[in-house]
Amino acid sequence: MKKLFLFLPLWLAMYTSQSQTPDSLDIKIGQMLMVGFSGQQLDPADPIIQDIRQGRLGGVILFAKNIADTNSIIRLKQLTYGLQAQAPVPLFIAIDQEGGRVNRLKPKYGFPKSVTAAYLGALNNPDTTRFYAQLTAGTLAAMGFNVNFAPVLDLASNPDNPIIAKYERAYSADPQVVATHAGITIRQHSRLKVITVGKHFPGHGSSQHDTHKGMADVTDTWQPNELFPYDSLIRAGLLHAIMSAHIVNRQLDPAGLPGTLSQRMLDSLLRQQLGFKGVVFSDDMQMHAITKHYGLEKAIELGLNAGLDVIIFSNNIQGSEERTVDAVHRIIRQLVEERRISKERIEASYQRIMQLKRAFLYE
Repeated sequence: MKKLFLFLPLWLAMYTSQSQTPDSLDIKIGQMLMVGFSGQQLDPADPIIQDIRQGRLGGVILFAKNIADTNSIIRLKQLTYGLQAQAPVPLFIAIDQEGGRVNRLKPKYGFPKSVTAAYLGALNNPDTTRFYAQLTAGTLAAMGFNVNFAPVLDLASNPDNPIIAKYERAYSADPQVVATHAGITIRQHSRLKVITVGKHFPGHGSSQHDTHKGMADVTDTWQPNELFPYDSLIRAGLLHAIMSAHIVNRQLDPAGLPGTLSQRMLDSLLRQQLGFKGVVFSDDMQMHAITKHYGLEKAIELGLNAGLDVIIFSNNIQGSEERTVDAVHRIIRQLVEERRISKERIEASYQRIMQLKRAFLYE
């Protein structure tokens, strides 16, 4: 892994020979962006490759569509290592590898079998959870991934939940069981320098709707004990990153803003009350809970002011308009220039992101 440059002027000096040098604001905005990648191999003409090279993109997320049917392991390693080689500052290279039914690296491609969180929680055997966590973390590290959007910290409180219970993504309805097994999973990933991202804050387990398809309101079903896994793991110093939920919870935000766009949830509750100092990733900003209710510019403005550090555009949701890096850059710069987002807000996220990258992504 190439060394991470710690000082911005030195970082910028690398680009003096280019025709268009990114300024510091572009670089900081770039570190706050993660996007999906469309192909299964590198194409030098792909705009995303150019964005990575210019420091205008801080992370990519890969899905099953990025895994070739033949020579899957070799070709995926070529892709992840090839992407990383383009970056002057190490990229977040992310995947959703929860296990079981949310599983991008499937046995049919030659990867080890995994199990669901629900299976592990029901078994409630720390050694078994440790075994599968080691297996997953080792696979990800070997394949060039450094971010896993797992473990799920939601409680299995609604057996009819179409997005959590249906796919057996939650360990248990018992918050202590969730915290215990999530902690084991996080430790095993951290040993191998794979960042884990606890999700979906402040709790998606009681929802009755799928936020991929529209808004989910948990005002009448959410319980305060859904915060316990977050509080416990933050106090233990284990939780380095979290992912926001696109859920409405008027118990926590009377205005009805979804968690991803709510300053009450991300700043007042998560940072001030629970004391979280790490990086906050958005859930996919192309999910219909956001796109059907907020325009792109307004969603970005609300989300960044709420406290998001990294905003994700997966380009993996059917029917979603593709969001280019250029468009998001342009919107954020304009919001800063119009003082609708402060430079201090951008700087705070940039510093948190770089601190996390220094801890995990370079030797």
